[in-house]
Amino acid sequence: MPTSTVEQYIKTIYQQEEQAPGEIVPMKDLSSAMEVTPGTATTMVKHLAGLSLVSYVPRKGVVLTPEGRKLALTMVRRHRLIETFLEQVLGYDWAEVHDDAEDLEHAVSDRFVERIDSYLGYPATDPHGAPIPSREGRVQNSRAIPLDQCEEGSRFRISRVGDTQEDFLSFLKAHRLTPGEEFILETRSLQAGTITVRHAGSRETLTLGADQGARIAVAPQ
Repeated sequence: MPTSTVEQYIKTIYQQEEQAPGEIVPMKDLSSAMEVTPGTATTMVKHLAGLSLVSYVPRKGVVLTPEGRKLALTMVRRHRLIETFLEQVLGYDWAEVHDDAEDLEHAVSDRFVERIDSYLGYPATDPHGAPIPSREGRVQNSRAIPLDQCEEGSRFRISRVGDTQEDFLSFLKAHRLTPGEEFILETRSLQAGTITVRHAGSRETLTLGADQGARIAVAPQ
């Protein structure tokens, strides 16, 4: 059985690969995501390579092996199902679910996870819109693009929010920037680095920084 540390690294590498499919994950990005020093991350990655879970390219980065991807999908499935259970059944706010799911995903049994999945009616996505891998390891493909890449006047539906910070998630919820909601991109300013959006059912506008828009995946309508 892999340790919780091994599971966390493997899941984090997968999440980094999600952001840039087909590309090697730089060690600096991995160490930042794990909140450890580059040296600590490198030591752990070498250990993972010894377990045949990753391929490590010195001075470049790391990629998951097929065996590593299998473990990663198991952990991602656990995490996202637990987040969904916490929100839908226990009444957590979507901004609160991440940290507790991080702890629980390493402790619960496979049977518990499957019972959650069945109880929830086999949800396709978690509270943040991220796809939940199937029991067989299949993941839904998405045509979503970052909000900051949309054109002025375009209409879009929020697909996914790629952030776990509570204050940011609370801000988005307060302005209805949540999965399934439709918006229109009113204006974008490359010089100021801002984008202004309007909910499809409102006249009020909201200005976001381009960096915030980059963390919101949308489906053009």
